[in-house]
Amino acid sequence: MATNNRYCVIMAGGIGSRFWPKSRQTMPKQFLDILGTGKSFIRHTFERFAPMIPAERFLVVTNRRYKEFVLEHLPELRPEQVLCEPVGRNTAPCIAYAAYLLQKIDPEAEMVVTPADHLILDEGTFRTIIGECFDFAAAHGALLTVGVKPSRPDTGYGYIQVSDTAAISKVKCFTEKPDLALAQTFLQCGEFFWNSGIFVWTVRAIIEAFARYLPEHHALFGQLQPALGTVDEKAVVERVFSECRAISIDYGIMEKADNVYVRCGEFGWSDVGTWGSVYQHSRKDRYANALPGEGCYLYDTRSSFVSLPKGKIAVISGLKEYIVVDTEDVLMICPRSEEQNIKKYIDEVKYHDGEKHI
Repeated sequence: MATNNRYCVIMAGGIGSRFWPKSRQTMPKQFLDILGTGKSFIRHTFERFAPMIPAERFLVVTNRRYKEFVLEHLPELRPEQVLCEPVGRNTAPCIAYAAYLLQKIDPEAEMVVTPADHLILDEGTFRTIIGECFDFAAAHGALLTVGVKPSRPDTGYGYIQVSDTAAISKVKCFTEKPDLALAQTFLQCGEFFWNSGIFVWTVRAIIEAFARYLPEHHALFGQLQPALGTVDEKAVVERVFSECRAISIDYGIMEKADNVYVRCGEFGWSDVGTWGSVYQHSRKDRYANALPGEGCYLYDTRSSFVSLPKGKIAVISGLKEYIVVDTEDVLMICPRSEEQNIKKYIDEVKYHDGEKHI
């Protein structure tokens, strides 16, 4: 059920380097159909929230080079609903840009902040949870994050420790990407949940938090506010982002504030952050290979992931637990266990061939 002052802010500025060579600076992950559903990640994100928030109350914060992509994938939005960062400065400046704009146009605004590129399988349960978060945040002036019950000791996620067993619990502490032994302890303990990176709060509460915990950002975006929606906005945004420090909202505010709560749940969530996670969520053949719909001929190959351009044929023999991603100009083949090296591969290609393949 939509209310008159609830807004959705989609963070869509990253380049998705862990999905290279498919995700590029010129066409990053959030605008791709990596899961083969027929829709991009950002389109899925918009449709996930659209039943509870009308199109005119969405904001997308992205790099200015992606503005036209956003409008192409989300034609329901007006150009002024796309906020363009001149340079990426992590999530705190991204969220500040949206929050200070919303304060100007609707001081009573409530906002849910979501990444553009997550997978959520049980969207009905998810929307129920977000509705509860909106109600709690408005009633208590709280900063809420959404926690996910962990299914395995994953070392790639941040963890949130809860203080009790209530559906909405005060946060005890945050732990960023623990090692395997600590992640196993967290799983056994039962007090720890994955940090989804989805937040709900009132604009008033988050701006008070910026003033208290990130005063330099508060000062900068406070200066930006009068220019928002005017001809001066672009120039002032340039200056503010050139001066503001890059910092995450978790580290800058959520780990320090004393009014932080978490709503935990199970709704089929994944941040789909790597080729390995796409493999986990893909349909597989009887040999545990995740393949494109056509054009792939495998022999003595097991537990591998293959992505091909449409119309291309691949014949693969003798691979066990590999990632094969082919594009028009780049072919990457690496063991699934070594995909953390993708950024190293990118740096090497950039060093020898410049930016044209990045």
